[in-house]
Order: sequence, then C-alpha cells, then structure tokens
Amino acid sequence: MITVTFIRHGESEDNTRGIWAGWKDAPLSELGQKQAQAVGKAFSEIKLDHVYASPLLRALATGQAVHSGQAHKPPFTVNPKLREQHFGIAEGHPWVSSPLPANMSMEELFSKNVFPVLEARDAKFPEGESLEDLARRAEEAVRECIIPHIKEDGAHIALASHGLCISELIAAIIRLDPDSSRDVSYTGLLNTAWTRLTISLKDEHPGPIDPTHPPALVVRVTDVNNSKHLASIKVPPRIIQDAKQAEALAYFGGGLKPEGISITNAEVVTSE
Repeated sequence: MITVTFIRHGESEDNTRGIWAGWKDAPLSELGQKQAQAVGKAFSEIKLDHVYASPLLRALATGQAVHSGQAHKPPFTVNPKLREQHFGIAEGHPWVSSPLPANMSMEELFSKNVFPVLEARDAKFPEGESLEDLARRAEEAVRECIIPHIKEDGAHIALASHGLCISELIAAIIRLDPDSSRDVSYTGLLNTAWTRLTISLKDEHPGPIDPTHPPALVVRVTDVNNSKHLASIKVPPRIIQDAKQAEALAYFGGGLKPEGISITNAEVVTSE
C-alpha cells in the first residue's frame, strides 16, 4: 500500500482579486508564503518519498516549502500536467456571476470581456480547457506521478497542485477502483489544505506495472481538506466593496460561502 497526499497551493496574489487565473502565473501572496511555510513545517514530521509539483509559481513554491522541510531530501519533480485548469482568453479577466446581460450569446459576452462561470463539464472559454479536458490531463498525471510508485510498499507521495486539478486527480484515481463510490466531490479545498488517499493493488500483479494500462486499485480517502496547520496564522482584514466581489471571493475561496461574507469594511477570512 502507498499513501498519496494532495496539497493545494498557498494563497496567490491573484486569488483575492476575483479574476480567472488558471495558468496566469502569480506568485504567493504574503499570506500564501506563511501558509506554505506552515504546511512545510507540518510535513517535516512526516517522511515523504517523492514530492511532485505543478510548475505554476503558487504551487511550485508550496511544493518547495514541503520538500525543504524533509531532512532526507526526497526526489522533487515538476510536472506540467499538475497545472490548474486553463481558462483561455478569460485568464486575467474578472469572474462574472449571474445575472448576465439578456439576449446575448456567449460569443458576444466573450467579445465584451464578460466571462461567466461555465456550468457544463464540456464547456470552456476559447483557447482554454473544459473540466473534461482537465480530467483527461489528470489521468495522464496519475499515470506519470502515482502509478509508477504503486509497488513501492509503504511509500508516501506528495503532490502540490491546484483546487480544480486536485479534484480531478482524485476522481481519476478513484475511477481505477471498481468498487469505489464516485459521487463525491473534492472541490472547495482551502489554501495549503491537504487530502490523503491510501492506494493498493486490488489483485496480485507479478512483474512491473505498465503505467499506460493501470491495474485495478483499492482506494481509500482518509483525510479531506485538512488545514490544522493554519490554526496559528492570522488572516488579515479584507475590505469587500459589493456583493459581486463577495461572491467572487466565495467562488475562489476554497469552500467559503457567499452568505458568510460581510460586505464593506468587513474582516473577510478567506483561504483561496
């Protein structure tokens, strides 16, 4: 059996701006740096055998913080397939919620730099990825970062990635367990919160594993959205001007609900 821990990146400088920022490569904010240091310290007490990270600055720095806390310095691998969903031409533009302008097609909205949340899994902004595209990329990442270690009994692999990507990575692994429950969502992860799985082969498998044809697995989710390491970090006050900004912060806030945000001169605790 192996253990796999997914760690969401710390807060980036873009996270509180309410913009589409999948591949837009902002570094960690001051708060995000503290979060990364905290998760690195927490994992310094846990021996990791492999650390993987997305190349995007916010996840890369988080992965490096985790890796630097390891006294024995395990292999550290950057894999571009661990990047967040790519939002195409929407990158850097404000996130928009309903209600939308009436009698306008999506193409017309896009031409006016209006980029609403797309609900369907196969929907995407021009030049970007849909959730289905992300799911296929996540399957490739699983084959490259996890399946090769399946026979390393007792190994612990950590992956520093992004909220939406992590949810698809977990789903991709769970699909390899024929007895798994697949109706659970793992979205809404807090910054530097971690989710952990144990994975073992369902049947005996003599010889090497072919990552391109993963075997049946037994997958157990043991921890979800664990953020105990953040308990001592004080989140600075955030001034919210209107309901739309509050809703945007909720969307990008790792599970923070819009109704939980006070508007104007409020102290907003958000961990996106």
